[in-house]
Amino acid sequence: MPRYWMISNRTVGKDGLGSSRGALSWWTSESGDPKAFSSWTRVSAGQFQKALVEATSQFPPLPDNLDHTDQRHLTLFIHGFNNSWAEAAARYEQICSSLFDTDRPLGICVLFTWPSGGLPTDYLPDRGEAEATAPDLAEVLDQLHDWMAVKQKQAAKDPAKACRAKTSIIAHSMGNFVLQKAMQAAWTRANRPLLLSLVNQLLMVAADVDNDLFGSGEQQTGSDGDAIANLCYRVTALYTGRDPVLGVSAGLKHFGKRRLGRSGLDGALPVPDNVWAQDCSALIPPDAHDIHSVYFQTPKVIQLMGEILRGVDRKVIQSRPPVAG
Repeated sequence: MPRYWMISNRTVGKDGLGSSRGALSWWTSESGDPKAFSSWTRVSAGQFQKALVEATSQFPPLPDNLDHTDQRHLTLFIHGFNNSWAEAAARYEQICSSLFDTDRPLGICVLFTWPSGGLPTDYLPDRGEAEATAPDLAEVLDQLHDWMAVKQKQAAKDPAKACRAKTSIIAHSMGNFVLQKAMQAAWTRANRPLLLSLVNQLLMVAADVDNDLFGSGEQQTGSDGDAIANLCYRVTALYTGRDPVLGVSAGLKHFGKRRLGRSGLDGALPVPDNVWAQDCSALIPPDAHDIHSVYFQTPKVIQLMGEILRGVDRKVIQSRPPVAG
């Protein structure tokens, strides 16, 4: 049974995946170091889906007491700007070890890696690659939607065939911009509105998107924010004003809006009821470096991520006093 899972639209080379856009490819790794390209085996989309369905079918069913916080997850991780394939794989391994390969495992995590340039000077080209990647990610989301629709019909006839996995997404930095555009495409293709939530929990970490993304509130204007809010049961944005990378991002774009991952939601605008934001500033050590990515290296933030993905109520989380990192 594979231990690591990867989908990519990067070009394929002998020693790894490249920094240019190629066709979607599907990969699994049964053991070894996920940062080593030699540990990965390329498979067909059908083989990947079959193996993933078999793996999730081994998850325990939802307990009789309906405690959904212990239900296992099928999670997609989308990395951000300035990540080579090796860096994306290293971040993926970090997430797997801290959230999924624990005494209380969350389930299975799948890496979606796109052709981010891997150089700070490639910021604006990366934004173009992010938008170009959106249709490829939308194709993956479409396949997930179709699979869930089938499982929903099967469960209606036989509860024993109900899906045993929650679906969730962790998106970091500009990976949120990729997801934003992909969800709009997936929502449109599925003839909005939908009769099922595609994603149970969406975790937007240091999101490099406008902080008025969800500004239409409960109104349906067909915006990208509407697409995300409609496709997800709950959306959580983690942010800190200490993030210098997103300060540079806002300055480069000159769009007149702050970054969601630096300022949180625009408080002057309405927000859908299933969207909220959590300031992580007090959880990050005062002497921390690389604030933009330190979320994944900070135990208190990792603990928070786990609670959010498991579905702990936001009021319960917010009622706790912040514990300094």
